Amino acid sequence: MDSLSLPKNDLFGQMDADAAFRKQRTMALARAFVLLGLGAYFAWNIVSGSLANYINASFAWLSYVASGLFLLMGAFALLRARAMKPSANGLEDLLQGNSYRAPVSWGVIALVAVPLLLGTLIPSRPLGAEAVTGIDMSAVQGASSGSVTTFTIAPLNRNVLDWLRVFNATTDYAALNGEPADVIGFVYVEPDMAETQFMVARFTVSCCVADSNAIGVPVHWGAEDVAALPQGQWVRVTGTMQVESFRGDDMPVLQASAVELIEAPSNPYLFP
Repeated sequence: MDSLSLPKNDLFGQMDADAAFRKQRTMALARAFVLLGLGAYFAWNIVSGSLANYINASFAWLSYVASGLFLLMGAFALLRARAMKPSANGLEDLLQGNSYRAPVSWGVIALVAVPLLLGTLIPSRPLGAEAVTGIDMSAVQGASSGSVTTFTIAPLNRNVLDWLRVFNATTDYAALNGEPADVIGFVYVEPDMAETQFMVARFTVSCCVADSNAIGVPVHWGAEDVAALPQGQWVRVTGTMQVESFRGDDMPVLQASAVELIEAPSNPYLFP
């Protein structure tokens, strides 16, 4: 008796077994493509240089490892999915409750695919002024303090973090009057700042953007010039330090002689 003469119940059972196999294979292929997509996403961030927008450069090697592992797992999963064949005992397996089961559910596949979709659809860019909820000077000072002194770094070579460390290590701010400065960062202006003041700000990142902290050096410039600066615009500020009132306290403020609009640097974060 050929397959066309199977009893009605057996025929429907075989159809259910075939449908279960097709579902399992579709899920296996979906899992493989998600794994391959994650591996390709990490590889693209490495090649394009976008990796610096997410993590401390010291941990970049983890992304290389992740990319390799995802690509290997995806390739292996794809080979397994393509090699899958219906069981010769498909109907018997179904009747005994041993129907085809995928190793993971659609829900798990969708959950893993979410970060891949978000990372692909949302353009990569460094944290900027829109991510700052406010720069508290006490928090800035705490974040910028450390056991390593930066006085051995020439003033013109100090970045925002270096200057804040110098501020914290200095007992007499007047000693910094007249020191030259050349720093880059993005413009950050709060409503309570004087019309002639803004902050040249950066984010510090210890591991990744999840533990980022906004820091900044106060700058004094012409009121009309400050008003014309777009919030979040990256700038290079040159000038000299001079103690003056900032937020009600006397502290070193960078007296700008020039403010140059620039593109965001390839490494936007500072690493404490």
